[in-house]
Amino acid sequence: MSREYAQRVHASEDPMLASLGLTLVFFALCLWRITIPGSHYFDEIHYLPAARELLAGTSYRNPEHPPLGKEIIAGGIALFGDNPWGWRFFSVLAGATTMFAAMRALWHVSHRQAATLAYGVLLATGFILFVQSRIAMLDIFMAVFVMIALWLFAAACNAPTTARARGNLALAGIAIGCALASKWNTIPLAPIPGLAFLVLRWRAVGTKHLATARKAAPVRGISLIEGALWLGLVPVLVYAITFWPAYVLPHSPLAGLGPIASQEYMLSLQMSVKAFHPYQTHWSDWVLNTRGIWYAFNMYDGAQRGIILIGNPLTMWLGLVALTWCAYAAVFLRRADAAAVVILYAASILFWIVAAKPVQFYYHYFLPSCFQLAALALAIDRLRELRQRWAFWLVLAGSLAIFAYFYPILSACALEDKHAFMKWAWLKSWI
Repeated sequence: MSREYAQRVHASEDPMLASLGLTLVFFALCLWRITIPGSHYFDEIHYLPAARELLAGTSYRNPEHPPLGKEIIAGGIALFGDNPWGWRFFSVLAGATTMFAAMRALWHVSHRQAATLAYGVLLATGFILFVQSRIAMLDIFMAVFVMIALWLFAAACNAPTTARARGNLALAGIAIGCALASKWNTIPLAPIPGLAFLVLRWRAVGTKHLATARKAAPVRGISLIEGALWLGLVPVLVYAITFWPAYVLPHSPLAGLGPIASQEYMLSLQMSVKAFHPYQTHWSDWVLNTRGIWYAFNMYDGAQRGIILIGNPLTMWLGLVALTWCAYAAVFLRRADAAAVVILYAASILFWIVAAKPVQFYYHYFLPSCFQLAALALAIDRLRELRQRWAFWLVLAGSLAIFAYFYPILSACALEDKHAFMKWAWLKSWI
């Protein structure tokens, strides 16, 4: 798609304001009752003590994970206090920003208004983003920086001026570094913008002037050398800078280690967790949506409450069909948007198929699920174009209805008793 065409589409059809409106509704929904549970739950028991010690400057916990997510949680505690608002506010903000950035990324890749807005609805009602936006864990910070990076890279490809393209690429590089510094799940996705730049430039100019050519796709006015600076070197530098507290805090296991040795130490810790966990799962369980995690199910704030992490059964299962269609559309219809979604999904799920990490959990499917829902948005938009509008609206309405039905155990509403969860146990394996 040419830059000139992209500019015409942006001027007349860009759903920026509608996307922002959907995001604000989602932000408010996530923020409502964010103080419940009023005590730590699930992995907050690990990351809140780590954030407190970062603030106090006394130690460095959870050295197996990069520091940025813990630093952001610490920032929330510093601003709002050591309470549920302080623990979770930045998670809510990151979740809403994830949704907005994901919509912007899909818009810049597809220039399809209906698909973009449908994607926002599917993300908001897909369960996973909502649950992860309301808990002080690292995954939501990883997700927000990944989506920002994809948004800014796609925007750079459509930028009307070289200066704006350069600015978008620089910010995309910073976002990639921040994503890596939040959680290592980003590793398979971090090189994709740079590789896309390389492949598309090679297709445009060949090998003779590959390194220095500027007036060619994907980002006109930017050479491959400069692209490598923004999308390769900058992320590494940003990632390294976030480790400063880990090197200077007392009793930090990374103190005295160099940049390479510290990463090797972190990797050894990641691989050392081998004890069986009742909620550990396999990638096939995530794809089929057959096994989730109960983040909480206990007496909290005077009532029986529960929170389950699982995908919306309608959109997760339809999303597999949509991914198949996107693969077809990428190969036979030459649709770049479908190809981008399939590549991102494949990279993020293949990482867990081949990873040697002994114990894995459903929340590792967070990023792949986002790309799966993007595939579904593109697929139902295609049905709408084929005058099957009923299917487009039925999927969105169905996703919203199922989200509303499951809302009590996604948001820790008060339940009747300890057996109430059976109402939502559609599969025995969800118990």
